[in-house]
Amino acid sequence: MPSVPSVTPLLDRVHVPADMRALSDEELRTLADELRQETISAVSVTGGHLGAGLGVIELTVALHHVFETPKDRLIWDVGHQCYPHKILTGRRDRIRTLRKGDGLSGFTRRAESEYDPFGAGHSSTSISAGLGMAVARDLKGADNHVVAVIGDGAMSAGMAYEAMNNAGHLGSRLVVILNDNDMSIAPPTGAMSAYLARLVSGRTYLSFREIGRGLAKRLPKFVERGAARAEEYARGLAMGGTLFEELGFYYVGPIDGHNLEHLLPVLRNVREAEHGPILVHVVTKKGKGYGPAEESDDKYHGVSAFDVVSGAQSKPKANAPSYTKVFAESLIREAEDDDRVVAITAAMPGGTGLDLFGHAFPSRTFDVGIAEQHAVTFAAGLATEGLKPFCAIYSTFLQRAYDQVVHDVAIQKLPVRFALDRAGLVGADGATHAGAYDLSYLGCLPDFVLMAPSDEAELVHMVATAAAYDEGPCAFRYPRGEGVGVELPMRGRVLPVGRGRILREGTTVALLSLGTRLGAAQEAAEELALKGVSATVADARFAKPLDRALILSLAREHEVLITVEEAAAGGFGASVLQLLAGEGALDRGLKIRTLALPDQFIEHDKPERQVAQAGLDARAITAAALAALGREARTALRA
Repeated sequence: MPSVPSVTPLLDRVHVPADMRALSDEELRTLADELRQETISAVSVTGGHLGAGLGVIELTVALHHVFETPKDRLIWDVGHQCYPHKILTGRRDRIRTLRKGDGLSGFTRRAESEYDPFGAGHSSTSISAGLGMAVARDLKGADNHVVAVIGDGAMSAGMAYEAMNNAGHLGSRLVVILNDNDMSIAPPTGAMSAYLARLVSGRTYLSFREIGRGLAKRLPKFVERGAARAEEYARGLAMGGTLFEELGFYYVGPIDGHNLEHLLPVLRNVREAEHGPILVHVVTKKGKGYGPAEESDDKYHGVSAFDVVSGAQSKPKANAPSYTKVFAESLIREAEDDDRVVAITAAMPGGTGLDLFGHAFPSRTFDVGIAEQHAVTFAAGLATEGLKPFCAIYSTFLQRAYDQVVHDVAIQKLPVRFALDRAGLVGADGATHAGAYDLSYLGCLPDFVLMAPSDEAELVHMVATAAAYDEGPCAFRYPRGEGVGVELPMRGRVLPVGRGRILREGTTVALLSLGTRLGAAQEAAEELALKGVSATVADARFAKPLDRALILSLAREHEVLITVEEAAAGGFGASVLQLLAGEGALDRGLKIRTLALPDQFIEHDKPERQVAQAGLDARAITAAALAALGREARTALRA
């Protein structure tokens, strides 16, 4: 039987970037087409970030062809766009394991490949990391190149400009590729801009420019300054590079990031340039080459598995609304009754649900870009004037603004409300996006109210509680994904601050849960009952202030007290333990166990497998209770 010809014959020959360096420019064009096809095919199986990767296909091919990776360091900011890079760097045979347990990470990862010199997951870090690598190269006397690829969205973060300012000051040889797919800071790309980019990136122009600068230095200062300004002004008018020139970068662009005839000669010129930091401005389109992704780049930024022909995503039917949607709709209801309620997001309106709030209240919704530090202090400023700011940020991203939370909000006791989405483990996005530390880093701040709903109905009440609370800052954390399917109240009620609740009465073991591990605690109580162990189940609701009366009562009336939280150690359980120790409860023979995330980064996997690995499922809670009682779990937890 005749063999079926490969649909990617050129890509089949590329196992590592060195295999593509002898290819002609025409062959590279074919390779790019095959790489796009393979990327679409792989992500249709695994799900993940599609649009960003399709937007950098040609750029990925050009960079690996022109530069000698891995000797030359290639850093992808965030990493959403790194799937084509992984295919070309020896990982094609595993590309359909993306974001699965024991499979490839959805982001660049140093432990995964020598072609990933820097791990990413949060944005705007590439220039800083690249500058560090470039300075280290210079100190070691090496001669390799360092290339940092950063998107226009990531360039909105202050860290990127801090890095560029430092790079311009140090003058180290560094290449920054600005992947502009939305910023529209440049005139339309085309033949003329491509010609200008080739011209100004060439050695002839660079040499002439240096000669001119040297000559100008021999002239009176006012003439030198005037000549420099005239040159930069002229180039700024033609190519939009004045800002970057002021930061100390030599600007090249804009060029069409999908046209290899434009990309390749410019990158070759840049590679050969003996110059300080250079910025190459590349204009691309998210989802390029795949119709459904081009037409709806927001829906195809992150996708589930999908049908390649139709573009239809294979999303399971939701049994309950997502926590994100419940938060957004609850906030809208609060804002309908109180015109002081405003909402802030840091470039994640869809991810945080504030797109819904924005439709209802456009003038009271603020997307500040990838600028979490600014978002927090901006919210603090709003609070000083009597408004009620809700700052909706993923738990993992609020880490970037911790100093602002401490100094600009907490110390001043300003009533900023933090809605922390994606708290706890997050499945396929892995360790970089897990909201594991918020209970620890917020719980240690004086006068900070910290809540965690056990289900979506409780979240409605906590939004109302946050809106009503004006004595200082507060936060409520909730997980990614769907709720548990409980009936939702039409309006939230204001909860007594620092008060928990008991859902099940028992006598021997007390299970005190914070957040959405409550369901697992209830399941564990059922299993313990089958083993003859009576268990109380309590929902703490508040990590701070603690419900002292409830906790001390549980400690007095039970032999074992177990706290459960989907957060790092040092948070809720540690606070409960400190309270009990201070009250002498441990001296009376109470056995206490604190169940939290283990002291390790939990990698991407299905959420239920992550929870089991962390020892926070019903089976683990049951085992902990039996062990504390001196009994072994002889029978497996019933399915």
